[in-house]
Amino acid sequence: MSESRDVVAGALQQWEITYPGMDFEPVAVIGRISRCATLLHEVTEMPLGRAGLSRTEFEILCALRRADALEPAGVPAGEAGRTPSQLARETYASPAAVTKRVRALEQRGLVTRRSDARDRRVAHLTLTDSGRDLADHLIPQQLSYEKGLITGLPEAERADLARILSEFLLVLEGRLGGR
Repeated sequence: MSESRDVVAGALQQWEITYPGMDFEPVAVIGRISRCATLLHEVTEMPLGRAGLSRTEFEILCALRRADALEPAGVPAGEAGRTPSQLARETYASPAAVTKRVRALEQRGLVTRRSDARDRRVAHLTLTDSGRDLADHLIPQQLSYEKGLITGLPEAERADLARILSEFLLVLEGRLGGR
C-alpha cells in the first residue's frame, strides 16, 4: 500500500492527541468504510447523472431488472414484479424513500405499478420496456465505470477486500439486523 495518508489517518492522529490512550480502532475501520461509501455515492452519480438518475433510483431499476430474470416460467416478463416492501429490503432503503423513488421512476415512464388481484393495498412494480432498455444500457456502463474505480487496488487485494467486507456485512446484519 502507498505511504500517503488518507483523511481518516489525520483524524485518528488528532483524536489520539485529544484523548490519549483511548482506543480509536473503530474509527480506523468504520470511519474509512463510511468515507468510502460517501465518496462512492457521490462519484457513481456521474455516469448515472447523464441518464438523469440518482444512484438510489438506479438501484431500484437494477432490483426490478433482476426480478425480471427470476420470474417463474410461464409468467410473462414484468408480470410478477416486486412490491415496495421487497424493494426496500433489497435496496436497504426505507419504505418512504422507495415510494418517493418509484414515483419519480413512474413519472419518467420507467416503472409501472399494478394492484394485486387479491389485495388491492399491495402494489406490484415492474419495469416498462423503456425501463428495461435503460437498465440494459446503463448496467454495463456502470460496471465498467466502477471497475475503473477499483483498479487502483491490485486484483488480489480487491478479492481480499470483497471477502473481508462480506464477513463484516454478515456480522453487522447479525447484530443490527438486515432490512
